[in-house]
Amino acid sequence: MSIYALPHRRESTRFRTCPLTGVQVDMVAEQLIRANLSAAFFFLAVGGFGGLLLILTRWPVFHLLPSRWFYRILTLHGFDMINAWMVFFEIGALYFCGTALLSTRLVAPRVAWGAFLLMGTGVLMVNGTILAGLADVMFTAFVPLKAHPFFYVGNILFMMGALIALILFLVTLWNAWAEGKISGSLPLVVFGLAVADILGIYSLISGLFAFTMTLGWLLGWWGLPDPGIYRLMFWGFGHGTQQINLAATVSVWYLLAALVVGAVPLNEKLSRLAFVLYAFFVNLGSNHHLLVDPGFSFLWKVFNTSYAMYLAVLGSLIHAFTIPGAVEVSLRGQGHRQGWLGWLRRAPWTEPGFAALAVSMILFGWIGGVTGVTIGTEQINLLVHNTLQVPGHFHAILVGGSTLAFMGLTYYLIPLIFQRPLRWKGLATAQIYIYGFGVALFSVGFIAAGYMGVPRRHWDITFAQAPFHGLFGDTVYLALGIAGVGGLIAVAGGILFFINLIIALLQPMDSTGMTGGLRLQLPAGRSTADPDLRDEPRGTFLLAVIFLLFFGIYYAANWVLLGSQPWSIH
Repeated sequence: MSIYALPHRRESTRFRTCPLTGVQVDMVAEQLIRANLSAAFFFLAVGGFGGLLLILTRWPVFHLLPSRWFYRILTLHGFDMINAWMVFFEIGALYFCGTALLSTRLVAPRVAWGAFLLMGTGVLMVNGTILAGLADVMFTAFVPLKAHPFFYVGNILFMMGALIALILFLVTLWNAWAEGKISGSLPLVVFGLAVADILGIYSLISGLFAFTMTLGWLLGWWGLPDPGIYRLMFWGFGHGTQQINLAATVSVWYLLAALVVGAVPLNEKLSRLAFVLYAFFVNLGSNHHLLVDPGFSFLWKVFNTSYAMYLAVLGSLIHAFTIPGAVEVSLRGQGHRQGWLGWLRRAPWTEPGFAALAVSMILFGWIGGVTGVTIGTEQINLLVHNTLQVPGHFHAILVGGSTLAFMGLTYYLIPLIFQRPLRWKGLATAQIYIYGFGVALFSVGFIAAGYMGVPRRHWDITFAQAPFHGLFGDTVYLALGIAGVGGLIAVAGGILFFINLIIALLQPMDSTGMTGGLRLQLPAGRSTADPDLRDEPRGTFLLAVIFLLFFGIYYAANWVLLGSQPWSIH
């Protein structure tokens, strides 16, 4: 079955036929998709504004916020960007792909609305508690740090609502099979999101355990939770949400490749295997946060963060070849066959969907991916884990990878789901490049500062009020300056995204489904197993070799630095 399966079904009063794609859209699910995406965009704006304040504080030239507000906004920024923005958007994407791509209905929409209300109530409680100064515990909220009980209740409500929505997606798929709407395998995009859904269920159960355990302690129901158990369960959620984002982001990449250039997976079985590797092994990567914790054996740490995690890395490497490879085969099939990389020069770089696909894959892999695998190595982790290298890594993953991909998909959901034309396509494409360039500078600046030992969570690295002088030289301030400039550029790109979004949503609904000039080229169904196409993705092979060489050099350089630097405690 193709990546973008479009089965034709008999319409009913509950469905409308999309004039652009021919799919039948469940109008009840459509309202839920709009609600979840709107909530996601709102909290992206709130979290993004918090990010601006943090940028102007971590940049020593400005050092904007006082210490109390720095940690307060850091807590708000972490929750809204990692939890609220990402999870609301991903649930909207689940409803979209689980219904529209299968031309089926959403099961139990009232339950879905209840889940949405639970999530919304929880997010508002968490945000209100943080801004009231009752939860300056940062995103991790490690015990024995204490926040107001409303902080934990809000988190629990949010997780319960999200858990209900994830289970509802699986029930919807089961119902589609029962009604005969699915024959054979799930479309690859839906399959990838189903894996993200399963990872999400595991992660949310871990988070519910951690926050319920802490809430009971605050209310006097039982004693202080063991900090080691709390950290284990929290990172099953805190890092697990990033694994949901990983599977969802890869699914969105496949979808964008199909929408913009009509790409068909090179080998669906191989792509599915890569998603299965995620399901079994990717959450084990969360244990790199525990490498310096007592209570866990050396064998357990090494197995989880090295050998098992590398199987998840193998899944990512498969996707890193098959997605651009599918794009190359599709473009070569359209006549762009000049040399090894002629297809890449002739790719639709002016399309926001393709720009988002390419830039987010570069930032995700070349910055976030290589640093993530390196950080998962125990010896290197001991030196860098509590430095700015870790935020540099996960901003490349979450902001440069997931957020940028989701922004690209949004430009297509505007006409497909919101039924508004995108008025400023050129601005949308420029926004992708501006935002991506800013995130790249920001991440590289933070990673460089982390290599020089800048602490991850300290409000003032100059230690101006301490009895000793700061420990960092001019190179550190240069790196932080690069990060600051990059952060401001990324914020400018984020503002352009909202300008485009607001202008589009203020347009009257367009029943004809006008795209506003967006390229929409669904797969034609041509099999990439044809003999004349078997050796086509040689340009992708060349890019893969270059990436692996870069990865190997970077990884080896970290071991050289490990042996040449004095060990210190951060």
